[in-house]
Amino acid sequence: MPFQNAPASLASALAARGYDSATPVQAAVLAPEAEERDLLVSARTGSGKTVAFGLAMANTLLDDNGRCPPAGAPLALVIAPTRELALQVRNELEWLYGQTGARIVSCVGGMEPRKEARALSAGCHIVVGTPGRLCDHLSRGQLVLSNLRVVVLDEADEMLDLGFRDELETLLKAMPDTRRTLLFSATIARDIASLARRYQNDALRIDTQTGSAPHTDISYRAILTDQSDMAGAIVNVLRLMESPSAIVFCHTREAVRQLQAILTERGFSSVAISGDLGQNERSRAIESLRHGQARVCVATDVAARGIDIPDLGLVIHASLPSNPATLLHRSGRTGRAGRKGTCVLLVPPARRRLAERLLEGAKVEAEWSGAPTPEAIATADTERLLASSALNTPVPEAGDTRELINKLTESHAPEQLAAALISLWQNSLPAPVSVRVLSPGSVKKMPRERSRDGEERGERSRGPREAGSWFRLSVGREDRADPKWLVPMLCRLGGIKKQDIGAIRIQPDHTLVEIAQDKAERFQACAAATDPDEITVEPAAAPRQGGGYKGKPGGAGGAGAGKRPPRKGGGGAGGPFKGPSSRKRKEF
Repeated sequence: MPFQNAPASLASALAARGYDSATPVQAAVLAPEAEERDLLVSARTGSGKTVAFGLAMANTLLDDNGRCPPAGAPLALVIAPTRELALQVRNELEWLYGQTGARIVSCVGGMEPRKEARALSAGCHIVVGTPGRLCDHLSRGQLVLSNLRVVVLDEADEMLDLGFRDELETLLKAMPDTRRTLLFSATIARDIASLARRYQNDALRIDTQTGSAPHTDISYRAILTDQSDMAGAIVNVLRLMESPSAIVFCHTREAVRQLQAILTERGFSSVAISGDLGQNERSRAIESLRHGQARVCVATDVAARGIDIPDLGLVIHASLPSNPATLLHRSGRTGRAGRKGTCVLLVPPARRRLAERLLEGAKVEAEWSGAPTPEAIATADTERLLASSALNTPVPEAGDTRELINKLTESHAPEQLAAALISLWQNSLPAPVSVRVLSPGSVKKMPRERSRDGEERGERSRGPREAGSWFRLSVGREDRADPKWLVPMLCRLGGIKKQDIGAIRIQPDHTLVEIAQDKAERFQACAAATDPDEITVEPAAAPRQGGGYKGKPGGAGGAGAGKRPPRKGGGGAGGPFKGPSSRKRKEF
């Protein structure tokens, strides 16, 4: 039996779900040496890690009969970086623990907090939630962690990148020291290792990525294309590859809106998923993908977390990932369960060197080419038509269809019928776009900078004299502005990381924030795509005593420890912020 070490109630649920073998990470957490241990697990997207940590915490929660005790204060807490991922985890645990009597409650942003509070008060065994909403319930006394036996940090690297360190530490400090801590992360970087050392006890290290090797079922292609042809290249890639479903990643919400509008106009059934959507809109978009009503999902990286798209065969990076781990994480959404998948990077010539470094860092090899041409798409269309199973449809002996066949064959020549069939079929497909084809061999690589001794080097490291771009926030000392909540708010809503924030100057009625020069445009675009509320952001002149960008926030980072100004409508920490819409960046 593949899950012989799992409780019988969970093994039965897995068998009913069609699981006939354990993935490497699932087998590792069921090994005898992992029982009742803290775990530090490195596992990529698509590795079956949700089921893995469900199995890992089972013996801690269930009695000898494979049942949960009477419901009261939660025994297990699963923390995920985004609402979508948390809801997906809850759904997975519900069927996995379906025979145990477990009551599972989710606590995520965008949902009615009073309904969550009632569910917590009624008693539960497992709580799944996002850091901010969990801290809100904890501060109100609605989430009681005194009985907690096990906590799971899912995608811990993403939570730290999004600025949730203080929320995580607030939650971890409120738990009993005797609880188990299971930390799952795509990568074990320095900050993850630091978190593990601080909050885990003699953790067993599990690495199922074999040196961070990429999925063997995913093929990579890098396509050189001018920035002006980016949308056309995406159209042609979608047409050439004809995947049942595809996801296209963009950096900003505005880029998502623009591209989704273009694809819809060209005839693709597509949906956009970004932070602009309310929960009901987001749920409808996801359902349309799962039920096959939409074929293409255009999304920002953060908003796409936790979205499980069936039969996803194609991942397109319209904007290059920020690092190799993100490249592998995005791409890992395809090539699952033994199926093949394709990952396509669209690379402007000026960013070819960056793309090569990403691929090298991710340890993957990509086939370089120019954008698909209408001629290549026409050839692929012909091959697909000739191989279509519809051409083997049995001819009925009688009935309305047979009668129609007789009328058509009596009044039209075979060539006319074939021409009509081809015309109807071609008109049902989105038309390809004429784009400039760049040959990888004819495009010169951008030269690397050289140090004084002539050695090649990568991107220039930032020093203390490098000036950043300054922005003005509409909150200040009078509004209890504090770096402890400003920093994570800027990270989450501005699409940047903590190290991209320089000096923070808090004035009586406003705050000046320095953003790394190479991230300022993205920050401004994300800010401009956010709905206006109490806090606004706009470009500002550097203060007279500007200290230059150093890559460190000007105050203590994190959230949850400082006082926040009043919020409306449950926005992000400190409320949403917005920049002038006239300054939005156009990516396509």
